[in-house]
Amino acid sequence: MATIWDKRARLYDTFEASDLRRGPAREALFREMTGRVLFVAVGTGMDIKHFPPGREIVAIDISEEMLRRAAPRAQKYPGELRLVRADALKLCFADESFDTVATSCTMCSVPDPQQVFREIYRVLRPGGKLLMFEHVRSRNPVLGLTLDLMTLFTRRNGTAMNRRTVETAIAANFHITNVEPVFLDIILAVRGEKLREN
Repeated sequence: MATIWDKRARLYDTFEASDLRRGPAREALFREMTGRVLFVAVGTGMDIKHFPPGREIVAIDISEEMLRRAAPRAQKYPGELRLVRADALKLCFADESFDTVATSCTMCSVPDPQQVFREIYRVLRPGGKLLMFEHVRSRNPVLGLTLDLMTLFTRRNGTAMNRRTVETAIAANFHITNVEPVFLDIILAVRGEKLREN
């Protein structure tokens, strides 16, 4: 998996640039980062400019090349931002060690989103926040089928356009508090939490 993303790193910014008009939605979502933050799949760091200043953030990616390209952006961040090479399928962090976990177009690109959510749940403290900016499968039959067909072609590059990410998070015991459509019902800003045990 790392090899795929190492190869894609050179052109990654070109593809991501088309999504910059959704920057305000990302900024509004990431503004809610509190405490110690884990950002999963930072890529080349295109999201860093949307991070609120003054936070303590650990940003991971499986690709060494992605992290190399993210480094100059991370150095400009006005807060504490550490880049770490790590696999979202098996996070190298202790249980309950983060107050917030955030993602941005991550769940479409991981091979096993259920396992990633299990790992996020493990490292998130009770009462901690889950903040996700993700594209998902539309509930509209025509759009949903279109995304299914697109996935037949995009999957070979490591991307699935038809993930049911909110439902997968709920199945992993996250309490979803808000789902905000950013573009139709395909791009969503999702807020959730790991409930405290009684």
